[in-house]
Amino acid sequence: MSVPMLDLKAQYATVKDAVLARMMDVIERQYFIMGPEIAELEQAVADLSHTAHAIGCASGTDAILLPLRSLELQPGDEVITTSFTFFATAGTIHNAGGTPVFVDIDPQTFNIDPDAIEAAITPRTKAIVVVHLYGQMVPMERIIPLAEKHGLALIEDGAQAIGARRKVDGAWRMAGELGTAGTFSFFPSKNLGAWGDGGMIVTQDAALAQRLKRLRLHGGAKQYHHEEVGLNSRLDSLQAAILLAKLPHLEAWSAGRRARAARYDAGFASMAPVAAPTVDPANEHIFHQYTVRAERRDALREHLTARSIGSMVYYPTALHLQPCFASLGYRMGSLPVTEGAMAEVISLPIYPELTDAQQDEVIGAVGDFYR
Repeated sequence: MSVPMLDLKAQYATVKDAVLARMMDVIERQYFIMGPEIAELEQAVADLSHTAHAIGCASGTDAILLPLRSLELQPGDEVITTSFTFFATAGTIHNAGGTPVFVDIDPQTFNIDPDAIEAAITPRTKAIVVVHLYGQMVPMERIIPLAEKHGLALIEDGAQAIGARRKVDGAWRMAGELGTAGTFSFFPSKNLGAWGDGGMIVTQDAALAQRLKRLRLHGGAKQYHHEEVGLNSRLDSLQAAILLAKLPHLEAWSAGRRARAARYDAGFASMAPVAAPTVDPANEHIFHQYTVRAERRDALREHLTARSIGSMVYYPTALHLQPCFASLGYRMGSLPVTEGAMAEVISLPIYPELTDAQQDEVIGAVGDFYR
């Protein structure tokens, strides 16, 4: 039985009519750039994230870049972040004029280690970028005091975590709610995916929101008037329409992913070579990825591929070891927990439409490999 890593066609079958109707509204109106769907989606994402403001933009990458641009980083300014993440997290720091400072991760959750953040802060540090990796939030209650103590901006990269939440002081707090700014990606493979690129920034800060709205439109709040040099980073109206049709399903999709994760956990419980994901008890995980540690990971991947079962490695080469950051001076051994993870992690198919039979095929194939 074939089990794809992701099956967007299966999702399409469940939302086709609603999405096409929303798209036809845009097409009939012929208002493709900054149409009313943008403001409608911004309000919906702000409500979901418990934030006062949301700003649509062209991609998840730009969603990180724009808040970093607002910091007006100067040569030598440092931004602390994790090395175990997608390239955009650190690439945007560089492109905004800063220097990424990579720190190690928690070996259980794969998220950035708050103690490592504290140890890396210097007089040159201007911001912290945390990543809610695989759909599980970082312990914001430990990182916010560090940012406040040192006067640092705190940006939440929530590209994999829209709708994720964490209990902080007894109350549920959403991904994107607590930082200076939070960011989301609508890349098609995300839990809330468009049919192209798209991103969103959320914030509680009204002044920052207004500036971000200028920066996404070439630095001007009014057409042909430019207070600063910005970007062309508009969220497309058709993409916003697609996302508005999908958004009502997000909560159920997330619950479906959690159910699939629990089923995997049970299936792997007796397999010593496979370590299931650790969920921090304070978190409600949305399982953008179901990522295990596995012995002989690369051989396991080959075995799964031979059985027509999809898998991915997020991430095989951590950012501190990428050639483009060689000048920063990191070497193998600089971040041992990160390096251990990149040698062992493998992500298995997880999506709401995954059938019991398909999931049993995955669990059985992994079991066959280790037997």
